[in-house]
Amino acid sequence: MRIDKFLKVSRIIKRRTVANDACDGEHVVVNGRQVKASYQVKKGDIVEIMFGARTLKFEVLDVRENVPKNEADTMYKIMI
Repeated sequence: MRIDKFLKVSRIIKRRTVANDACDGEHVVVNGRQVKASYQVKKGDIVEIMFGARTLKFEVLDVRENVPKNEADTMYKIMI
């Protein structure tokens, strides 16, 4: 699954176009490398997203196409 779609399905970012813009703006890093929206995310990837001065870092636990809203947070684990 593409990283922009993963961010939308997991509800980390609400809209896919916003996720796509974040990737194009070099705000998304996977396993230490900046990635484009077309990057194929897989289980075990470490993703960092820069939201202004704040950074969200998480590990991908599951990659699924459709997830109910109440189960979206089971797709990743936030790291400190």
